[in-house]
Amino acid sequence: MFDTIEQKPDKKLLLAILALTLFGWIMSSSASVGHFGTFSFAFKQGVFILLGVVTGVVILKLPLSFFKKHSLLVFGLTLFLLFLVFIPGIGAGKINGAYRWIDLGLFNFQPSEMMKVVMILFMANFLVEQEEHITKSLKGFFGALFIVGLSGALTIAETDLGATIIITVTALIMVFIAGSYVKELFYIGATILSGFAIFVYFNPARWNRVISFWTNDLWGKDGVYQTKQALLGIARGDWFGTGLGSGIQKYTKLPEPHTDMIFAITGEELGIAGMLFILLSFAYILTKGFKIAAKASKDGRKYSTMLPTVFVHGLPCKLVSILR
Repeated sequence: MFDTIEQKPDKKLLLAILALTLFGWIMSSSASVGHFGTFSFAFKQGVFILLGVVTGVVILKLPLSFFKKHSLLVFGLTLFLLFLVFIPGIGAGKINGAYRWIDLGLFNFQPSEMMKVVMILFMANFLVEQEEHITKSLKGFFGALFIVGLSGALTIAETDLGATIIITVTALIMVFIAGSYVKELFYIGATILSGFAIFVYFNPARWNRVISFWTNDLWGKDGVYQTKQALLGIARGDWFGTGLGSGIQKYTKLPEPHTDMIFAITGEELGIAGMLFILLSFAYILTKGFKIAAKASKDGRKYSTMLPTVFVHGLPCKLVSILR
């Protein structure tokens, strides 16, 4: 049945994604100059974008049955890669206080980013094949949760809280959509949330961000430095910015301008207009994604269309939340 489905990309959706990708590459190139002093990062990202486009074309040509058939194998491989980051000589070691990367020589590879996509594909197939077992049997229900917990345990061990939240929440939403035990999911969700709260409480840097958020004490002596500098940059940009490449916060004020603070750099150099372009582009992709998911039948396509849409739109939420 999967092989009979005609796979044609939505041209408007594809154009929006390509435009946002190009825009992101331009802004990350501008921001990285302040961090690296050269355009080496821009060149590397350009290569990765080209590889991503080629990979996307290959994936588009593959029948959906291919992903159904090999989802378990790919999931197991990704779990293995998550484990490898801790192995000396294979993992890149502790970088910025975390074990998240595998050293491939020319670049580092982060398996948790791969798991964000693989979890969606695997759970979509798993829920379709085991739907009755999961929704009518506690044994099947907890089997699904074990899968979620296994990947979550490995990512939290890497000290990658963001990836853990995204992977876990995405998988639990999929189980909920499948019509599983709602009350049990609520209790489990509350337990996981409590665990995250404890983790954040005992991490001084993360806890300081929470306190600053709730007390609005950004400008006090305990305020979050990055957030202060990001907001100052946006204030300089006003409506239309200081001009592409003309921002100054990226040179000395923001420690990671090309990653965590790219949204703030956009605000400084292209103003509120540039920030709105990003948010409206994501909003358009979100709308198109849900429309496509609404037309898909519940045989895995609905899960694997709706959840990437939700996942992708966690990114702008993360970008904006950093500024708050």
